[in-house]
Amino acid sequence: MTDFLSDAARQVWRHLFGIHIFAPIIFVLLGVFIMTGCRDNSSAPPAAPLRPVKSVIAPPLSSDASLVLTGEIRAHEEVALAFRLDGRVVSRAVELGDRVSAGQSLAALENDQSRNQLSSARADLDSARAAERVAALNLHRMRLLMPGGAIARSQLDSAQADWQSAQSRRLSSEAALKNAQDNLSWTQLTAPAAGRITAITVQPGQVVSAGQNVMTLAAGDARDAVFDLTTPALLRPDDRTPLKVTLLADPGVQASGTVRDISPQADPQTRTWRLRISLNQPPEAMAPGATVIVSLPDAQPPVIVLPASALTRSADKPALLVVDAASRLQLRPVVLARFNAQQIFVTAGIRPGERVVTAGVSTLQPGEKVALSQEAP
Repeated sequence: MTDFLSDAARQVWRHLFGIHIFAPIIFVLLGVFIMTGCRDNSSAPPAAPLRPVKSVIAPPLSSDASLVLTGEIRAHEEVALAFRLDGRVVSRAVELGDRVSAGQSLAALENDQSRNQLSSARADLDSARAAERVAALNLHRMRLLMPGGAIARSQLDSAQADWQSAQSRRLSSEAALKNAQDNLSWTQLTAPAAGRITAITVQPGQVVSAGQNVMTLAAGDARDAVFDLTTPALLRPDDRTPLKVTLLADPGVQASGTVRDISPQADPQTRTWRLRISLNQPPEAMAPGATVIVSLPDAQPPVIVLPASALTRSADKPALLVVDAASRLQLRPVVLARFNAQQIFVTAGIRPGERVVTAGVSTLQPGEKVALSQEAP
């Protein structure tokens, strides 16, 4: 009995001793298995980061905004100068920007042919005058001889006809001489009025056609400010409300003016209407070609003003990308009152307080989830 208990005790001891030895190994293997499982899970691709976008909060409606137009200074009266004859330019007496007086010679064509025509016309006139004198003397003699019966009536009539023919030839020669003189004078291009040369398109040696524009003269010192209107209904041609025109390069240089005219139809290329404002005593700094701006009263309904970079299109209509509460993009069609290179003026389609994307709109898609850039207000 004692031996049986001793054997049983030894078996229990071996069993416990075996578990004690292998327990660390089991725990190590279990840890390796767990770590391997974690490592496999961590190898899954991470979620793509959201694309950051720049945006602004749509401001409140503005009803007192003014429409700012950019234009340039032009002469009040611009005259396109051209020769009245075909020919080769032999000289040019002025340069771009020169002041000229009325009647001053500006350029000349070669005139050898015109001089020859003038000499021929003078010779023809001298011959016609001599023939007229002879015919007049012959008629006078015939009239003296006719009462005495020394000549027939037909001879007097013939002398009368010869004198009338000679007289007509003399008148024709005088007209031809006048034409030759005009042609010679037309080889000289002269200024029709005092002013400044604002454009030159011809060089000595160049062959030009009659009527071809070779220079532009800004007659007088009066000047206009010229702008392009997208909405001609903002002003009336008979509106005499003073407008303030400001030099873009120096806002301290200003001049007042009134509407001179608005083109009756839009330009086929730009779809804008030309507005000319006559300036009252403009300063010297507002020379022709200078860039100026003018503020016009806005008669349009209240608008939301946004950066022009926010504008995109939806089915060929203007639209904006709006960020909703879930940070997803919505393509929102809008109605524009007008626009310029810097701003758009929205009358419908968005509400004040909505967030509008202002950069990279052409690369974004409606429904895309985005992250707001830190610079966004």
